[in-house]
Amino acid sequence: MFNRNRVAEMANKDWETLIVDQIPGLRRYARALCLEQDGADELVQDCLERAWSRFHTWKPDSNLRAWLFTIMHNLFLNSIRRQNNGPGFVSFEDRDISAHHHDPLALRDLENGLARLAPQQRELIALAGLEQMPYSEISKILDIPVGTVMSRLSRSREKLRQFMSIEPTPTIKKVK
Repeated sequence: MFNRNRVAEMANKDWETLIVDQIPGLRRYARALCLEQDGADELVQDCLERAWSRFHTWKPDSNLRAWLFTIMHNLFLNSIRRQNNGPGFVSFEDRDISAHHHDPLALRDLENGLARLAPQQRELIALAGLEQMPYSEISKILDIPVGTVMSRLSRSREKLRQFMSIEPTPTIKKVK
Protein backbone atom coordinates (compact mmCIF):
# COMPACT_ATOMS: atom_id res chain seq x y z
CA MET A 1 0.00 0.00 0.00
CA PHE A 2 1.28 3.47 -0.94
CA ASN A 3 1.99 5.65 2.07
CA ARG A 4 2.49 9.26 1.01
CA ASN A 5 3.87 10.32 4.43
CA ARG A 6 6.46 7.52 4.36
CA VAL A 7 7.63 8.54 0.89
CA ALA A 8 7.90 12.20 1.98
CA GLU A 9 9.84 11.16 5.09
CA MET A 10 12.29 9.10 3.01
CA ALA A 11 12.74 11.97 0.54
CA ASN A 12 13.51 14.38 3.40
CA LYS A 13 16.14 11.98 4.81
CA ASP A 14 17.82 11.69 1.41
CA TRP A 15 17.63 15.46 1.01
CA GLU A 16 19.22 16.00 4.43
CA THR A 17 22.07 13.60 3.62
CA LEU A 18 22.73 15.28 0.28
CA ILE A 19 22.76 18.73 1.89
CA VAL A 20 25.02 17.68 4.77
CA ASP A 21 27.51 16.25 2.26
CA GLN A 22 27.82 19.70 0.67
CA ILE A 23 28.44 21.70 3.87
CA PRO A 24 32.28 21.43 3.89
CA GLY A 25 32.48 22.85 0.36
CA LEU A 26 29.98 25.58 1.18
CA ARG A 27 32.03 26.54 4.26
CA ARG A 28 35.27 26.73 2.25
CA TYR A 29 33.62 28.86 -0.41
CA ALA A 30 31.99 31.16 2.17
CA ARG A 31 35.31 31.55 3.98
CA ALA A 32 37.02 32.51 0.74
CA LEU A 33 34.31 35.06 -0.02
CA CYS A 34 34.02 36.61 3.42
CA LEU A 35 37.62 36.18 4.62
CA GLU A 36 36.42 35.87 8.21
CA GLN A 37 34.81 33.03 10.13
CA ASP A 38 31.72 34.75 11.55
CA GLY A 39 30.60 36.15 8.22
CA ALA A 40 31.29 32.83 6.51
CA ASP A 41 29.27 30.90 9.08
CA GLU A 42 26.41 33.33 8.69
CA LEU A 43 26.53 33.03 4.90
CA VAL A 44 26.46 29.22 5.09
CA GLN A 45 23.54 29.32 7.51
CA ASP A 46 21.62 31.73 5.29
CA CYS A 47 22.34 29.51 2.28
CA LEU A 48 21.14 26.37 4.06
CA GLU A 49 18.01 28.12 5.33
CA ARG A 50 17.20 29.36 1.85
CA ALA A 51 17.85 25.94 0.32
CA TRP A 52 15.74 24.19 2.95
CA SER A 53 12.81 26.55 2.49
CA ARG A 54 12.98 26.11 -1.29
CA PHE A 55 14.02 22.48 -1.61
CA HIS A 56 10.79 21.79 -3.49
CA THR A 57 12.21 23.88 -6.38
CA TRP A 58 15.33 21.72 -6.74
CA LYS A 59 15.09 19.05 -9.41
CA PRO A 60 16.52 15.72 -8.18
CA ASP A 61 18.19 15.06 -11.53
CA SER A 62 20.05 18.41 -11.47
CA ASN A 63 23.36 19.31 -9.83
CA LEU A 64 22.71 19.96 -6.13
CA ARG A 65 26.20 21.38 -5.56
CA ALA A 66 25.79 23.96 -8.30
CA TRP A 67 22.32 24.84 -7.02
CA LEU A 68 23.62 25.43 -3.48
CA PHE A 69 26.64 27.41 -4.64
CA THR A 70 24.33 29.56 -6.80
CA ILE A 71 22.20 30.30 -3.76
CA MET A 72 25.31 31.23 -1.77
CA HIS A 73 26.65 33.37 -4.63
CA ASN A 74 23.37 35.30 -4.84
CA LEU A 75 23.19 35.77 -1.07
CA PHE A 76 26.76 37.07 -1.05
CA LEU A 77 26.05 39.52 -3.88
CA ASN A 78 22.92 40.72 -2.09
CA SER A 79 24.93 41.36 1.09
CA ILE A 80 27.49 43.37 -0.90
CA ARG A 81 24.73 45.42 -2.50
CA ARG A 82 23.37 46.26 0.95
CA GLN A 83 26.76 47.57 2.02
CA ASN A 84 27.75 50.65 0.06
CA ASN A 85 31.45 50.24 0.56
CA GLY A 86 31.63 46.46 0.16
CA PRO A 87 32.40 43.91 2.81
CA GLY A 88 34.70 44.58 5.72
CA PHE A 89 37.86 42.53 5.65
CA VAL A 90 39.66 41.07 8.60
CA SER A 91 42.42 38.52 8.72
CA PHE A 92 41.83 34.81 9.21
CA GLU A 93 41.17 33.85 12.81
CA ASP A 94 42.18 30.19 12.41
CA ARG A 95 45.91 30.49 12.77
CA ASP A 96 46.24 26.72 13.02
CA ILE A 97 46.05 26.75 9.21
CA SER A 98 49.58 28.12 9.09
CA ALA A 99 50.76 25.32 11.37
CA HIS A 100 49.97 22.88 8.56
CA HIS A 101 51.52 25.10 5.92
CA HIS A 102 55.26 25.00 5.34
CA ASP A 103 55.61 28.71 4.67
CA PRO A 104 53.55 30.98 6.95
CA LEU A 105 54.75 34.04 5.01
CA ALA A 106 53.31 32.66 1.79
CA LEU A 107 50.01 32.04 3.56
CA ARG A 108 50.04 35.61 4.85
CA ASP A 109 50.76 36.90 1.34
CA LEU A 110 47.90 34.82 -0.05
CA GLU A 111 45.55 36.12 2.63
CA ASN A 112 46.55 39.71 1.91
CA GLY A 113 46.30 39.17 -1.84
CA LEU A 114 42.82 37.69 -1.58
CA ALA A 115 41.69 40.55 0.65
CA ARG A 116 42.77 43.05 -2.01
CA LEU A 117 40.83 41.34 -4.81
CA ALA A 118 37.36 42.49 -5.73
CA PRO A 119 34.64 40.15 -4.40
CA GLN A 120 33.84 38.91 -7.91
CA GLN A 121 37.49 37.98 -8.44
CA ARG A 122 37.65 36.15 -5.10
CA GLU A 123 34.54 34.19 -6.09
CA LEU A 124 36.17 32.93 -9.25
CA ILE A 125 39.43 32.05 -7.50
CA ALA A 126 37.51 30.21 -4.76
CA LEU A 127 35.30 28.23 -7.11
CA ALA A 128 38.08 27.24 -9.50
CA GLY A 129 41.02 26.92 -7.12
CA LEU A 130 39.56 25.99 -3.77
CA GLU A 131 36.51 24.00 -4.86
CA GLN A 132 38.11 22.66 -8.07
CA MET A 133 34.91 23.23 -10.02
CA PRO A 134 34.96 22.90 -13.80
CA TYR A 135 34.39 26.06 -15.81
CA SER A 136 30.97 24.82 -16.95
CA GLU A 137 29.77 24.52 -13.34
CA ILE A 138 31.19 27.95 -12.44
CA SER A 139 29.40 29.33 -15.49
CA LYS A 140 26.07 28.01 -14.20
CA ILE A 141 26.65 29.29 -10.67
CA LEU A 142 27.64 32.79 -11.75
CA ASP A 143 25.23 32.85 -14.71
CA ILE A 144 27.90 33.92 -17.20
CA PRO A 145 29.26 32.22 -20.34
CA VAL A 146 32.13 29.73 -19.99
CA GLY A 147 34.43 31.94 -22.06
CA THR A 148 33.77 34.83 -19.69
CA VAL A 149 34.59 32.58 -16.74
CA MET A 150 37.91 31.67 -18.37
CA SER A 151 38.92 35.23 -19.17
CA ARG A 152 37.82 36.67 -15.82
CA LEU A 153 39.56 33.86 -13.96
CA SER A 154 42.75 34.51 -15.89
CA ARG A 155 42.61 38.21 -15.04
CA SER A 156 41.79 37.42 -11.40
CA ARG A 157 44.75 35.05 -11.10
CA GLU A 158 47.04 37.62 -12.68
CA LYS A 159 45.81 40.30 -10.28
CA LEU A 160 46.40 37.95 -7.33
CA ARG A 161 49.94 37.25 -8.61
CA GLN A 162 50.58 40.99 -8.76
CA PHE A 163 49.30 41.51 -5.24
CA MET A 164 51.46 38.66 -4.02
CA SER A 165 54.46 39.78 -6.13
CA ILE A 166 54.67 36.46 -7.90
CA GLU A 167 56.06 36.29 -11.39
CA PRO A 168 53.56 34.90 -13.90
CA THR A 169 54.22 31.39 -15.06
CA PRO A 170 55.68 31.53 -18.56
CA THR A 171 53.56 30.05 -21.28
CA ILE A 172 55.22 27.50 -23.49
CA LYS A 173 54.73 28.16 -27.15
CA LYS A 174 54.70 25.22 -29.48
CA VAL A 175 57.00 25.79 -32.43
CA LYS A 176 56.51 23.72 -35.57
